[in-house]
Amino acid sequence: MVTQAAAARASAQALLRPEVLASLSTLELVARSAVEGYFQGLHRSPRFGFSQEFAEYKAYAEGDDPRFVDWNVFARTDRTYIRRYQGETNTRLMIALDVSGSMGYTSGPVSKLQYAKFVAASLTYMALQQHDPVGLIAFDEKIRSYRPPSSRTGSLSAILHELDALQPGSRSDVAGSLKALREHCQRRGLVAVISDLYCDPEALTRAVQPLAWSGHDMLILQVLDRQELDPKWEESVMLEDVESGDQLEVSPDYLRTTYRERVQEHLDKMKRIAAGCGADHALLVTDEPLDKALRRYLMFRQRA
Repeated sequence: MVTQAAAARASAQALLRPEVLASLSTLELVARSAVEGYFQGLHRSPRFGFSQEFAEYKAYAEGDDPRFVDWNVFARTDRTYIRRYQGETNTRLMIALDVSGSMGYTSGPVSKLQYAKFVAASLTYMALQQHDPVGLIAFDEKIRSYRPPSSRTGSLSAILHELDALQPGSRSDVAGSLKALREHCQRRGLVAVISDLYCDPEALTRAVQPLAWSGHDMLILQVLDRQELDPKWEESVMLEDVESGDQLEVSPDYLRTTYRERVQEHLDKMKRIAAGCGADHALLVTDEPLDKALRRYLMFRQRA
């Protein structure tokens, strides 16, 4: 007999399925459905992190939500302060999204880039629900778009519109783009990198370490397609690098043995790099629900 709680969890899990999210009309609807579905699965309210217990005043800074300005204090002192409540940390979240050509790959209904957009949209929605400023950088071999962190009214729509317009670009330069990202991250906060991480591990180390050493908390979400991890071809196939155009013919035996070993070796290197830099790493596969990404973000944010 299926209990009501189990039925609720199953319903919530369905809202997190990438193919279900892909059928929704807008990224805002995707984000809201994913986040609320995640919290329904935990039997918690989707309106998390809020408290009506006053904690302190904070001087107003660019990017703060003007809705929380205390106008009574302003009338008395001619200074602008916002009210902060228990549960609010006002942590800045910068999302660094890889839009290189390889992110356009798909073997199913959802491409890596589309899945990454779902993740980015959900994290944006979740952070702004807690009044945390959110920014976005999209990159391939260079920075393609940039929005500074903000929690102002309209930030959600602006970031989701930006995400929706992004298309797979050219070659990937994760390390170079993260190096350029440091120029836009002068204040400490959370940096969530969403990428398939097809890059040189040592170059990634040199890019991530300065961000971590500057006091940023790093969350690295590696997005891969199931076919990239576990290819099912039964005949020899011609593989083509979508970024360089290079081709390589491989046999089923190679895919079952050497290919899998090299992929696992690359994943292990990325995990070690993240651990060595004090970053958090999670592998996300495009046929899996988004709850792993959301759980990692909440645990990561709590520690920060």
